[in-house]
Amino acid sequence: MKIIRTITFFGLLFLVILFSGCTSTSPPVPSPTSLPTTAIVKLSPTPTAVPFPNALALNEYATFGSADMIGKATVYGYDIKPSYNWTSPSWNSPAEQGAASQPLELQRGYNREKPQEGNIFLFVYVRVVNTGKNAVYAPSAQQFVVNSNGTLFKYSPVHSSDVIIDKVRGTQYDYQIGRGGVVGYVQPGESNAADGYLIYEVPANFSPKTTYIVSNLDYQNQAVWKLG
Repeated sequence: MKIIRTITFFGLLFLVILFSGCTSTSPPVPSPTSLPTTAIVKLSPTPTAVPFPNALALNEYATFGSADMIGKATVYGYDIKPSYNWTSPSWNSPAEQGAASQPLELQRGYNREKPQEGNIFLFVYVRVVNTGKNAVYAPSAQQFVVNSNGTLFKYSPVHSSDVIIDKVRGTQYDYQIGRGGVVGYVQPGESNAADGYLIYEVPANFSPKTTYIVSNLDYQNQAVWKLG
């Protein structure tokens, strides 16, 4: 009987201990959560599109015309001026002319031309030669346009055909072939070439590297020259 009581006692004790919570069980260890990996994408800089990839360099010629009426044109140089002085016998009075220089002398510029605030003057030098056998219909000054960073600028005409600009050779290109922007003719031969400057008023921070001269030489041919 004592053995049975002893077994019964220890059995009840075991059950009491088991169900009383004294027997501790370790909580489950959570498995580490995998964090998503963020891919690092390196963006390549987008190249700036060149508006005229086939632009001619200064002094390169473009041809125009057809049959025996053939010509060639070029932009052969440019100059930048914050302002310029000019004179004109037909614009200024004799007293003003006399005050500028002695008779029979090349008159010095004494009218001051200034651009708008923040602008400068861009002088572009143009030459058109007739390489055919007959007179060729030449592009006018209005057909030469400056494209700088996508902005277009038309030439600023001088006051009259006899304008002389101080320290600038020649006359405005337009007056070699017709007045007031009217297209004229150029006769065959180098000696009859139309040669002169065109003046544009552009922002002072313009860059020759992003500036082009665009010309519709005739209804079939367009030419583009890059300044820098």
